[in-house]
Amino acid sequence: MSVTKPLDIFITGATGYIGGSVAAALLSRGHQVRGLVRSEQAAKQLQAMKIEPVLGSLDDVDVLRAEAERADVVINAASSDHRNSIDILAAALFGTGKAFLHTSGSSIVGTVDRGESTENVWDERIMDADSAWTPHEIKAPRVAIDHRVLDLGAEGVRSAVLCNSLVYGRGLGLRQDSLQVPALISYGLRYGAAPQIGEGANIWSTVHIGDLCRLYTRVVEDESARGFYFVETGEASFHDMAVAIAHRFELSGVRSLTLDEAADEWPYNMAAFSLGSNSRVRGTRARAELGWTARHTDGVLHWIGCC
Repeated sequence: MSVTKPLDIFITGATGYIGGSVAAALLSRGHQVRGLVRSEQAAKQLQAMKIEPVLGSLDDVDVLRAEAERADVVINAASSDHRNSIDILAAALFGTGKAFLHTSGSSIVGTVDRGESTENVWDERIMDADSAWTPHEIKAPRVAIDHRVLDLGAEGVRSAVLCNSLVYGRGLGLRQDSLQVPALISYGLRYGAAPQIGEGANIWSTVHIGDLCRLYTRVVEDESARGFYFVETGEASFHDMAVAIAHRFELSGVRSLTLDEAADEWPYNMAAFSLGSNSRVRGTRARAELGWTARHTDGVLHWIGCC
């Protein structure tokens, strides 16, 4: 059953790319949105978007507890790795029947592939919500947080984990750019060649920010929505993305970086898992159970060519 009344929603990460976009989408649906911010300047920016600012941080126990107790729905879009804030929100939501949406990322299924394909094991490495895998030790704490959120389903909370793949498209909130594609474009504009790690044969599933926001909205409003959802509507290799960037910005071509060279440009975690790994997932649960479908069907390569 879907809700028909406006909801009071508290969201962390409201000034970020995903959080700000989701907040804007929820506002367009008539919901009331309060967003966590760390500065007065950011608070004024949220007010201009008609989001009610809440001053504080993910470490402010009293602020998080009070907002969770007040809201109908809580959405964490600030950090996938901040365990303390999840524990605070979980304690405040325990037994309330309220909805809690947690944002994760599909790098949790990735391994350090250094830009190589996994052609011989691709079928085993394409994950859906029912797949089992052992995360890399670096990603194990994030997976543990995902499980903690899912466990709230047995503690009187309608909890859901939205595990986003590579997100592209212009943001709807204060932050316009996502992470991976803009990082590749920025490198290309600085050095005159679009980067890839190794062969660039590694593949990531992808989703447009507009389709992502529609799924978050669906999970907020559909009282049957709960559990773990991979969020994807397509996929592309990093080589094909690099070629598209080189064409779009008239660069000299594609430059192959070793993982060590990439780690000199970006943090190791980003180089290894966000740019050099394979992360192929399928959003089968969201499509089958919630009727979620993509509207942005041209894909990331087309978007790069037009952005």
